[in-house]
Amino acid sequence: MKNRWLIALSAVGIHISIGSVYAWSVFTNPLQQQLGWGLKQISFTFSLAILFLGLSAAFLGHFVEKFGPRASGTLSSIFFGVGVAGAGLAVQLESLLLLYLFYGVIAGIGLGVGYITPVSTLVKWFPDRRGLATGLAIMGFGFAAMISSPIMNHLISLYGISNTFYILGATYFLVIFCSAQYLAPPQKGWMPKGFDAAKTSGKKIRQDLRQLTANEAVKTRQFWALWFMLFINITCGIAILSVASPMAQELVGMSAASAATMVGIMGLFNGSGRIAWATISDYIGRPNVYSLFFAFQIVAFFVLPNLTIGILFSVIVYMIMTCYGGGFSSIPAYIGDLFGTKQLGAIHGYILTAWAVAGLVGPIFVSWVRETTGSYQGTLLVFSGMFIVALAISLLIRVDIKKLRLLNERQFKMDQLKSS
Repeated sequence: MKNRWLIALSAVGIHISIGSVYAWSVFTNPLQQQLGWGLKQISFTFSLAILFLGLSAAFLGHFVEKFGPRASGTLSSIFFGVGVAGAGLAVQLESLLLLYLFYGVIAGIGLGVGYITPVSTLVKWFPDRRGLATGLAIMGFGFAAMISSPIMNHLISLYGISNTFYILGATYFLVIFCSAQYLAPPQKGWMPKGFDAAKTSGKKIRQDLRQLTANEAVKTRQFWALWFMLFINITCGIAILSVASPMAQELVGMSAASAATMVGIMGLFNGSGRIAWATISDYIGRPNVYSLFFAFQIVAFFVLPNLTIGILFSVIVYMIMTCYGGGFSSIPAYIGDLFGTKQLGAIHGYILTAWAVAGLVGPIFVSWVRETTGSYQGTLLVFSGMFIVALAISLLIRVDIKKLRLLNERQFKMDQLKSS
């Protein structure tokens, strides 16, 4: 019998490796200086990687469920390792198209497969702590940039850009490959110690509402409710990430150095919010956590344009980042609650298409509103309105959950009467 905490550690190993994509900006200045490529051309590489993350997560979710986490993790190690190492070849040949192909497309596919690989396995190993388990893994993705950035900087200064990509590609391949070999679902019927005892003692244990396949899940309105909630949360969060520094300088007169410090600390709150909110969701439930996200951000985005104190502005932005990260880490457990663990990886993959769309929409939208209105204030008010919609969806989904629970209770009573 495998140790479920080592399963979680293996998941963290995969997510810390693929999460290094968030440190892409480290390569921006060196690529501009060495090859003369424009900022938009270099930034598009990151957008392309996030797009293919969402697409591959959707299309390869069934692969994860059919062949298991070890096979899908191995596939991720190959795609991500080759993609990152191939970026080194693209730089060596001074080919922007090759950079898009290797880092944007190939590494992007590795990102998507690697992201969903451990999730359904973790949920099965931690029926008692779903939020904590998935939060741990996805926290690794959030913290990866903080770990990777200084290492990348150091490697670039010592060995140059191409060799840095080669070193990183080989390292990520080894870490993801080795982590994937330990991943495996528990034996059928396995439960953690004390879990069955908790059930029989009368302690309230949250049960899955249904056991649906991915194709069945996408036909429900609850699936699309989750999709739109995640889309709004990510769109606004990514938009803030992309313009946090100039926004702080414009709205509250922060210096460039102070704004840069704020951006660095945002990564810490993005990562810590993933584990904190996911763990809290185990106690108060996923519906309550998402309603809290949206209620807070309605107020936060409405208040931000009117602030004049830099510290207060920073604190609110940090809290927004915890909600942004928490949205990612709480969604797998929410999927399990609503649709069961039958094909959780595939359903999670479908829902992550919201990330792919938001990754393109968020930065473009905030830049367009800024250029159109000449200020970030209008953008923040629009985001506040979007969160009103998200809050309404989060409240409506509760009605469906209540109905499904009542139906389950009636069915349970009917089954008991038949058996007696």
